[in-house]
Amino acid sequence: MKKVAFYTLGCKLNYSETSTIARLFEQRGYAKVDFTETPDIFIINTCSVTENADKKCRKIVKEARKISPEGYVAIIGCYAQLKPREIAQIPGVDAVLGAAEKFRLLDLLNGFVRPEKPQIFAGEVHLANEQFNAAYSYGDRTRTFLKVQDGCDYSCSFCTIPLARGASRSDTLENILAKAREIAESGEVREIVLTGVNTGDYGLINGERQYRFIDLIRRLDEVEGIDRFRISSIEPNLLSDEIISFVAQSKKFVPHFHIPLQSGSNKILGLMRRRYRRQLYADRVAKIKELMPDCCIGVDVIVGFPGETDEDFLDTYQFVNELDISYLHVFTYSERVNTPAATMQGRVPEKVRAERSRMLHILSDKKRRHFYEQNIGKQAVVLFENDVENGMMHGFTENYVRVAAKYDPLLIGELKAVQMTHINDNGYMEVTEPELVFEVH
Repeated sequence: MKKVAFYTLGCKLNYSETSTIARLFEQRGYAKVDFTETPDIFIINTCSVTENADKKCRKIVKEARKISPEGYVAIIGCYAQLKPREIAQIPGVDAVLGAAEKFRLLDLLNGFVRPEKPQIFAGEVHLANEQFNAAYSYGDRTRTFLKVQDGCDYSCSFCTIPLARGASRSDTLENILAKAREIAESGEVREIVLTGVNTGDYGLINGERQYRFIDLIRRLDEVEGIDRFRISSIEPNLLSDEIISFVAQSKKFVPHFHIPLQSGSNKILGLMRRRYRRQLYADRVAKIKELMPDCCIGVDVIVGFPGETDEDFLDTYQFVNELDISYLHVFTYSERVNTPAATMQGRVPEKVRAERSRMLHILSDKKRRHFYEQNIGKQAVVLFENDVENGMMHGFTENYVRVAAKYDPLLIGELKAVQMTHINDNGYMEVTEPELVFEVH
């Protein structure tokens, strides 16, 4: 029995696809093992959102070669679609598979015999548009990432994802409901996170809109056997009042939105070719907080975009500072080949980008701390995970507060009501008294 190990870079969507590919291997009789257990085969699923992700791929290949000098190394994912020939030149790579080919790698790679020179299976990205490859993660955590949408029809000037994943396309409503029920029947999953490249654009099949995102979440809300559904990320222009109102009264969809902003400057949003301006974003946040005061709101921001002056950055900083949001994901802009932004005037020096990133990370810490402080003394339901550190285990509330409690193996994968008492030195909400944790019925 050959051993295969997987390594995933990037987003929740990549994790869902890696997990699905791993199950295909297991169905063919391969043994899934950890990266360090001298695998016969390494599958590395890559991301290409930032230059750093490209560098990570090279480092992982080098490490794989140290662990199993004769092991077979295959690279899949967005980076593989965008730069297959560049990856093939990395010492130690045996195969590169693009977006349309990665789900067929078991058939394409013919027993995983190392070739004399790397094989490339990466057709034009439009070939990936011809089908939707369903995927969901399973077995790694108490939450499952369920892929509902892929690709993107937007043309943001900094983004390579449409080049790597193709046009927006979705699974059918019936298929997604069937997958959700399949996950529920396992009896081991309490929460499903809906993932996609542009999740809120759900409903396009063969280029025609057959469903809306609101149709999907309404139907999922009725699925038995799953306690929680969470929306991974949704564009502000697609986050309608109808969706917000539904989540506010939903039985299972939790009060947590992650909404990309990218910039608080209307000038920069225009250069980015984003489909909204800051006032719409502010309106979305205000509507959420009106209906769900305890809702967690996460925000993506890019710093150092071409043309971003000190005034533009301060515009973003002040805008975000005044918003009633809970945390930031801060990305430092990096030039990506074949994107309009890469040739724009007004390149921001690396040191300036780093300083702006540092400032927003500090702001994020303050926002998260304030959000957590607002939850002290309140009761919430926590889904505890197999995440143990220094005798403490962790989990998340409905509104995405990370909670620490004294380790108890019986709590793993369980929903428990807790009284949130204080914020510990690591910045997590802590439950210090065992009697404060009790069963949820």
